[in-house]
Amino acid sequence: MRLAIATLLVLFLFSCEKKTEIEINSVEITPVFIDSLSIRAIQPLDENRVWFAADKGKVGLIDGDTPKLAIIKYGDSLLHFRSIAATKEAVFVLSISNPAVLYKIGFNGTEATNIEEVYTEKGENVFYDSMKFWNENEGIAIGDPVEDCMSIIITRDGGNTWEKLPCDNLPKVERGEAAFAASNSNIAIFGDNAWVATGGRKSRVMHTGDKGKTWEVFDTPIVQGKAMTGIYSIDFRDEQHGIIFGGNWEDKSFNEGNKAITKNGGKTWKLIANGKEPGYRSSVKYIPGTEGQGIVAIGSPGISFSGDGGKNWKLLSKEGFFAIEFVNDSLAFASGNNRISKLIFRK
Repeated sequence: MRLAIATLLVLFLFSCEKKTEIEINSVEITPVFIDSLSIRAIQPLDENRVWFAADKGKVGLIDGDTPKLAIIKYGDSLLHFRSIAATKEAVFVLSISNPAVLYKIGFNGTEATNIEEVYTEKGENVFYDSMKFWNENEGIAIGDPVEDCMSIIITRDGGNTWEKLPCDNLPKVERGEAAFAASNSNIAIFGDNAWVATGGRKSRVMHTGDKGKTWEVFDTPIVQGKAMTGIYSIDFRDEQHGIIFGGNWEDKSFNEGNKAITKNGGKTWKLIANGKEPGYRSSVKYIPGTEGQGIVAIGSPGISFSGDGGKNWKLLSKEGFFAIEFVNDSLAFASGNNRISKLIFRK
């Protein structure tokens, strides 16, 4: 009897650990906005509305079939945006290079009400990559090093003011280590945590568990050593389980050392589907509500899907995009060259 009970217990535990594979066989792609832009930063509000920030100074809200657009200049120059984030009452856009300018756009749920400059940074090496908020008051933006650490700015007052963290409080970067402003997704947020993915000649993951007060850094097995190699995107589904994705932008078919997962909050990473498709991708996201089983990775070579937590992948479309953001378990927005599209994933 004891043996029977023990056997049943083992079988019960094993069955609890085994998760159901998610099935998706196709993706329906519908353009919702077309313009001669490079669009690398999007922020959906719901199934019909999505904010975007692009090059040529253009920022906008796509509201169903209606684009509400603005062009932002700094002096006589058009800014180029690759970072966007939103709270209930505002949208924030941050330009990439010298000068880096962060704007707060007031939003009443339907229309933009005002725009104000809340942070400016000038310098030869200034280049900001991505931005996220923990909550309505606290947010973070990441940029390339201008000294011997990554550039990190933090807000604690809803985005009205931002403060740059001193390098004394941050991990030191290695020579040639920076970040990629490819899809506004080299920051992942969960709870009080933030994880920041770096790339280039060194590709690591920085972590804070207290909203930017203290930091640590972890090595990864992702391909590195060249200017365009490393992690391009990171996502976490809870405080322990995350995924990193990237590769070599100059050799997009290369699929060794370009995707890995963690089960301990980013301390250690294990390669998945190594030497198997897909190769380079610029944005990766867990599909909501799938317990980490459903994952979509998107990039200029196409849209790839895994239904078993990253072990196996299939190509859903060769249509290329830069960034993806999910609204629910079957609908997402994606942005790329000249367009934003709505993606509907089907079994």
